[in-house]
Amino acid sequence: MGVVIESSVWVPSSSVYIFIFLSCFFSLSLFPFYLSKHAPTKSPPFYDHPTFASSLRFQRYFLLLYSLASVLEGLWSVYGEFELVYYGITKEDTVTFMLIGFGAALFVGSFLGLLSDLIGRKKSCLVFYIFHLVVGIWKRITSSPSFWVANGHRQDLLNETFWLMTFFESAALIGSQVMSNWMVGGNLEKEIACPSTAAILTAIVGIICISRVYGGSPQTVTFKEYKVSFYSYILCDRRIWLLACAQSCLHFSIVVFWILWAPTLVADGREVYLGLMYPCVLGARMLGSTLFPWFINAPLRTEDCLVYAFIIQGLLLSIIAFDYQEIGALVTQYFLFHACVGLILPSLARLRTMYVPNELRGGMISLSLAPTNAAILFILMQRGYYRTVENSEVIAFAAVGLFAAAGCMYVLKRLGKQPYQNWHKL
Repeated sequence: MGVVIESSVWVPSSSVYIFIFLSCFFSLSLFPFYLSKHAPTKSPPFYDHPTFASSLRFQRYFLLLYSLASVLEGLWSVYGEFELVYYGITKEDTVTFMLIGFGAALFVGSFLGLLSDLIGRKKSCLVFYIFHLVVGIWKRITSSPSFWVANGHRQDLLNETFWLMTFFESAALIGSQVMSNWMVGGNLEKEIACPSTAAILTAIVGIICISRVYGGSPQTVTFKEYKVSFYSYILCDRRIWLLACAQSCLHFSIVVFWILWAPTLVADGREVYLGLMYPCVLGARMLGSTLFPWFINAPLRTEDCLVYAFIIQGLLLSIIAFDYQEIGALVTQYFLFHACVGLILPSLARLRTMYVPNELRGGMISLSLAPTNAAILFILMQRGYYRTVENSEVIAFAAVGLFAAAGCMYVLKRLGKQPYQNWHKL
């Protein structure tokens, strides 16, 4: 007599998606009423500012290009693992590819921000889209960008741009998943190259937009002047080190999450439709980003907000690492984790505008990610090749990093804010 083993499949309830949509809708709809009643001071209308039209136009073009870049990222990631399996790549080879990728990010990517500061943001964006275009064509035949947001604009418009970046990025990633699923349909083997076609078209649109809609700003700084200024204003400033440490710890925790979220969910043997979970966590990030304008206009310093958010994230990862949970509980913790990510990303961007000079910001961002990429390389080797660490230990290490980030924000608040000077005017 044969034994029939019934498989259990866990899927999120449709009410989750409705909750995320309604929460984002009410957060965005009610904020203007909150701002009109609780604004600390009444400033002159921004609409009367002579540069309002150009600033708003720049914001729209920038968000368009940032969304296109996010779509490119999403198109490569939706069927990335399946594509490797389709072409006969083993798990060991996949680990090798990841090591190569993070190695390139460490030894090459760490200096791309410096290069972006020197050659200009427009040229950097063009190179980014051209690379994606070449890769997309190559895949058809063989079948986080550094943007020009460092221009001077009013702080209130920049704050709005920062949370809109996170919001549109998450929406673009969800949209890229929908686009890939629609293009592939039910025939994965025959239509596996279709996302590459979409990536090619998206890259072409990005190149056209950069070439036509924005002229950029001339770069007059020399490498010698840039090196001296970078040492004086970045490497010799404790506040920048604290900010870079928090930024690196957050990036590390996000990378660890995306590497280990699937193995953690299926640890009890049940089947999980990750394609249905992906919009949930990104929707949580969208919801978190809509909370940023509420906190930024509340009587709470950005550093205090980040301390609480990092502590919450650290506690969530600690629970995931050391306490076995049902899938529903895990998904709830993932949801809260990414809601905090949506709040933290624009908050860190706001602090960068306060502490880091515009002309040096790209180099600071890329170098701050070097420790993260080095740590990921080490963990991939220890976990992927030598099997000396467990998934729970990696997650716990990420949680410790988030607690350290909270400490950095606390110390940053104690040091206080001293406005930087424009080094071109010294």
